[in-house]
Amino acid sequence: MKVGILGAGQLGRMLAISGYPLNHQFGFSGKTHDEPSSLLGHMFAHEDNINNINSLIEFSDVITYESENTKVEIVKKINKKVPVHPNEKSLFITQHRGREKALFDQLNIPCAPYQIVNSESDLKAAVKTIGLPAILKTVTDGYDGKGQFLLHKAKQITKAWESMNDVESILEGVINFKRELSLIAVRGIDNSHKYYPMVENKHHEGILRLTIAPAQNINEKIQKTAQHYMQTLLDEMDYIGVLTIELFETKNGLIVNEMAPRVHNSGHWSIEGTNTSQFENHIRAITGMPLGDTTPTHPFCAMINIISKLGDINTVLKMPNTHLHLYDKPERKNRKLGHANITANSQAKLNESITKLKNFLP
Repeated sequence: MKVGILGAGQLGRMLAISGYPLNHQFGFSGKTHDEPSSLLGHMFAHEDNINNINSLIEFSDVITYESENTKVEIVKKINKKVPVHPNEKSLFITQHRGREKALFDQLNIPCAPYQIVNSESDLKAAVKTIGLPAILKTVTDGYDGKGQFLLHKAKQITKAWESMNDVESILEGVINFKRELSLIAVRGIDNSHKYYPMVENKHHEGILRLTIAPAQNINEKIQKTAQHYMQTLLDEMDYIGVLTIELFETKNGLIVNEMAPRVHNSGHWSIEGTNTSQFENHIRAITGMPLGDTTPTHPFCAMINIISKLGDINTVLKMPNTHLHLYDKPERKNRKLGHANITANSQAKLNESITKLKNFLP
């Protein structure tokens, strides 16, 4: 089957790498011919983006996307000629934090208190309702800590609103959490579901740096609660493909923070860490193939993001049970250049390997 991908970054690159052994072909709609996916399939990169989309439609049997910031109008247009997974409804909800939170409320999924903000006066009113500290975020386009302002004091309100550049925003109450977790799942065209174990994520300056998989000390009740939230979302949106939900573990249970309608950075460990990676399962799902087993291959795994500079990659290559994935991207501050996956049979061995790679961590 010919699979089209809107976008040509590292996620598209890893989707293609996982899909070629399944006898699929890949095409990408990108901006230039030197993006991470450019050598892995048919690359449609014209100055006029409409030509990119039309070329991708002509090439593809099914189309997916790399980012929740993909324009809904484009997906709506494509879907008249070629099926797009995840669907338009899923994209419409997940690319807007307000609509996302409203869905959580509708489905009785716990999330932080929130209020939509369209002006400085709105923000003042929201602060009175929600209290401080709170986080002001743009409702769309923000990722990796961008488009956010942490409010500690009321005197910061004007500065916070100015940082939003007058775009629609959302104020969210700050959650007192023990740790950040995420759950990745996949739903097939036949309504089959597969879940990966929950993982623990560590961020620095809003960017994911380290994932521990599976998350340690997760009891069966917590895993099943997260899976219940996930299944409710998947079925409500009639979702096809991989979906990610990010959660906070608190003393009162799980709080869902947000979701992403795509393969996710916190699932990169699954390439070597599970029987079927998130990338392969996404391709299986959108092409109508049976979903693959998500059982971990090792009891202890980790993923370390390589940010800004490549560093001494030979250190990674010399380490046993450590696997390097580079994205063919030039070095730049805060840019994700690749990641290293670690598998281990004991917590001690995992910690030892993480310590050896500490230069990749802040």
